[in-house]
Amino acid sequence: MLISALDASPMGRRSRSAHVIVCGNEKGGSGKSTAAVHIAVALLKSGHSVATVDLDGRQLSMTRYLENRKRWARTAGVKLEIPTHFHVPPSRRGVVSDSESEEFRALMDGIAEIEHSHDFLIIDTPGSDTYLNRLAHRIADTLVTPMNDSFVDFDVLGRIDPVSYEITEVSQYAMSVREARRERRNTDNAILDWVVVRNRISSIGSRNEQKVDACLRELGMKLGFRIAEGILERTIFREFFPIGLTALDDFEEHVLGTRPTLSHLAARQEIRHLISALRLPMDDLGRRRAEMRRQFVERSARPLKMPDIFIPAGAD
Repeated sequence: MLISALDASPMGRRSRSAHVIVCGNEKGGSGKSTAAVHIAVALLKSGHSVATVDLDGRQLSMTRYLENRKRWARTAGVKLEIPTHFHVPPSRRGVVSDSESEEFRALMDGIAEIEHSHDFLIIDTPGSDTYLNRLAHRIADTLVTPMNDSFVDFDVLGRIDPVSYEITEVSQYAMSVREARRERRNTDNAILDWVVVRNRISSIGSRNEQKVDACLRELGMKLGFRIAEGILERTIFREFFPIGLTALDDFEEHVLGTRPTLSHLAARQEIRHLISALRLPMDDLGRRRAEMRRQFVERSARPLKMPDIFIPAGAD
């Protein structure tokens, strides 16, 4: 299997210095690209060097978002933070193994140029099970899985009984994340922090949302992921895309192209809360957390049983 070549590559032995954040979910329309761009801009505004990678060779949503951002900066005459960016085009080889090998080399070559010169590397993945998608999950330090707040999206993580709402089994995607964690531990004894982000939560709580919340918390205990609240169903997040702006940019009329509203301010607070919930090593406290997790793994005399809960729910 081609992914075994990762063990022999620089990525396989953790020679890189960048903290890798992967936005992953095998379902489209969950908000992966929106989350990835907002995380990138938040880190840039905090003074970090950031690189981004788009692995969705068909949609290229992250790539288009950043292209729109560059274009709007020129049109509006404003300075906008833009990460170093590249995308991996899909290979069109006749043999699957040849295509995977070509995509593997393209990703490794691209990362080799940026891994030691950037603090963070953010990877946006396609909404399907692909070779590059599985590879990205294996090299992640932080996995962000956005999901819409419904049982349609919950099905990507686990199955439930329609009457009792008890969890009957975990999904194929959840199993693949579990396997990525195992492989990562075996490769360089590192840990993967998995955060499931609830998007498009209604501003008015419903009975269905309460059931989704209860099932998600139960599944989180089984699979070892944390839960964070993302963005509400706001029109402005869709309006941001064509001009490449984020909720963290200056809310001035000449920047936005329209007058700011209370919805803009609320969206900014949601993104700030999300960034805080991810607990990234972007300050001294975050770096201490990462170092404590690393030391904990090194002190372990034997592998932890899977699934692992890597960060206590009450940790600051």
